[in-house]
Amino acid sequence: MAAFEDFSGKINADLFKHELKGNCGADRTEVICGPQFGVDTAVIDLGNGNALAVSSDPLSLIPSLGMKVSAWLSIHLLVNDMSTTGFAPQYAQFVLNLPSSLSQKAFREYWSHIHSLCKESGIAITGGHTGQIPGQESTIAGGGTMFLQAPKNQILTSNQAQAGDSIIMTKQASLSSTALLAMAFPEYVKENLGTEIQEKASSNFWKLSVLKEALLASKTLVPKKELTAMHDVTESGILGALSEMSDASGLGFRIEKERIPISDEVKKVAELFEINPLISIGAGSMLLAVKKGKEDQLIQKLEMEGIQASVLGTFTSEKAKLIQEPDGSWSPFQFDGKDPYWDAFYNAFKTGKK
Repeated sequence: MAAFEDFSGKINADLFKHELKGNCGADRTEVICGPQFGVDTAVIDLGNGNALAVSSDPLSLIPSLGMKVSAWLSIHLLVNDMSTTGFAPQYAQFVLNLPSSLSQKAFREYWSHIHSLCKESGIAITGGHTGQIPGQESTIAGGGTMFLQAPKNQILTSNQAQAGDSIIMTKQASLSSTALLAMAFPEYVKENLGTEIQEKASSNFWKLSVLKEALLASKTLVPKKELTAMHDVTESGILGALSEMSDASGLGFRIEKERIPISDEVKKVAELFEINPLISIGAGSMLLAVKKGKEDQLIQKLEMEGIQASVLGTFTSEKAKLIQEPDGSWSPFQFDGKDPYWDAFYNAFKTGKK
């Protein structure tokens, strides 16, 4: 088992299994879906035909990128997790452990963006905790939790994919990791790849929300019958998310690598920072498990709304995770759970790249 010090970012499935699973307090019968690796939300039966869905995530505060970008990243990553239920979040709580160096003016700007983004999305902020912590200089400034109430028999979770379901991916791989690197180190990217690539990669940041495609999917197809599960792509990229989703559902998968869309600017920024775009943070993309024969109906609806979508392959009852290479050969997916984005970002920062 890997040690904690070997990891940057979210812990892997092995550490979750050994350190967290089975150590989650009291057992309560109303918890329909509790802690599970690769599952975005918890679901709690309210006893009236409805259920409460809950999800938590870190909050970002990256001064070099500005308060608007930081707030956008914080809110949309939380919303993305909730959107995998097929519904939009309704309430939010925030715990802010802010650096002592943050000025009141900067905090006011950060919070104003948090407020505006929540208001635009119909999310009421119901409480939390705010403070400044000496020595806290991380780009993670606390955490947030979002909630929604919806009919119990319509709420999706990412562990309900079924063998034979088609795997659909929206947008492209590694949008967020390459966007953040291009935004954080613009001079370095421009010097090596040119201004056009830096600007294109940076603009992908504003495509991080998957709420629109999630709501479209749940309205176009029948939840739990034609659309069985959704999982947003975050740490460990598209392949890491697919591995999580298959493990959570007790399945394997067979996909074709060439079907995974990767734009030119993403490829070039990923190469520059020496990260693999298939296993690097990929917020902005959604994975959907869809019944055979329903793929075209969903893809056409998504594309009518300007959302790119691609069929990658199929979930299988055999638990093998197989990827078809461009030469036609099949290889097993092997991954230690360590997303290369974190080391790339901190190494670039430490070496003074601008």
